[in-house]
Amino acid sequence: MRPLRILTWHVHGSYLHYLTQSHHEFYLPVKSGHPEGYGGRLAGFPWSDTVRDVPAEAVRELEFDCVLFQSRKNYEEDQYEILSAAQRQLPRLYLEHDPPQEHPTNTHHPVDDPDILLVHVTPFNALMWDSGRTPTCVIEHGVMVPEVLYTGELDRGLVVVNGLRSRGRRLGADIFERVRQQVLLDLVGMGTANDGLGEIPHVQLPAFQARYRFFFNPIRYTSLGLAVCEAMMVGMPIVGLATTEMVTVVENGVSGYVDTDVDRLIEKMQQLLQDPAEAHRLSQGARRCAKERFNIQRFTRDWNAAFALVTGQGERQSASTVQTLVRGGA
Repeated sequence: MRPLRILTWHVHGSYLHYLTQSHHEFYLPVKSGHPEGYGGRLAGFPWSDTVRDVPAEAVRELEFDCVLFQSRKNYEEDQYEILSAAQRQLPRLYLEHDPPQEHPTNTHHPVDDPDILLVHVTPFNALMWDSGRTPTCVIEHGVMVPEVLYTGELDRGLVVVNGLRSRGRRLGADIFERVRQQVLLDLVGMGTANDGLGEIPHVQLPAFQARYRFFFNPIRYTSLGLAVCEAMMVGMPIVGLATTEMVTVVENGVSGYVDTDVDRLIEKMQQLLQDPAEAHRLSQGARRCAKERFNIQRFTRDWNAAFALVTGQGERQSASTVQTLVRGGA
């Protein structure tokens, strides 16, 4: 498959960093002041030379092979602002990062177009959205294997959530506060300087979190967080709520613990603080799962199959890969 020229927006920095590990060329529109979606190659990530910033006003002058939307704003507003009429007819994909928030089961996806491929990041998301007539596929997360591994010497748990306070109950701000009254927890992420340790640069996060005894995910309802996958790849035992895709990722007693009873989760966290050997046993299961399910090679293969399909290069890909990947609208 030849390298493609792909226009997309900077919506989720970590995901974009992993997506750009392929051999394709990615063009990111930028605007002064970096408004939503126009941050380009923001600091904190080791971007490759195949990721290029382009002034938003110059996008119409460039040639692309396909367009990848990553938010409702990209699809409903940005494309009409920065793309030419011809560019809006290019092969298009929409990457949906989240489950529906208006209503968990009855929300129609904003894309209802048989000529666009809708990519969900978890089977749970695909299950919950009403995707109408839009063809859909699931490409689960992929993360790279870090150079550091779990040590767990700190008798504390770690929570990694951006803007936890401002995002409220859905992200589990109240659960975090409840658990922190009984369990030693540190919080990191953007917007956490007042009630946590602040933001840790992405390249430094693996070494930082590897020292903590376990990773706690307080989120009630969202897609499977990349932070969970990254922590598992380091080898951190995972403790979290048994909701959304988490129930298929964390196996109780093997890679960590999930439950809908917060009191039981508190008991498990307290046990892990008291029993480093058990935490190390769970560490092995967490890393094994991450390497099998979230390896970057599988992630890149799946995305290549999706890009090949929408650009007409499907015949160059394994027919079984493409056929397994893409499902009709539902």
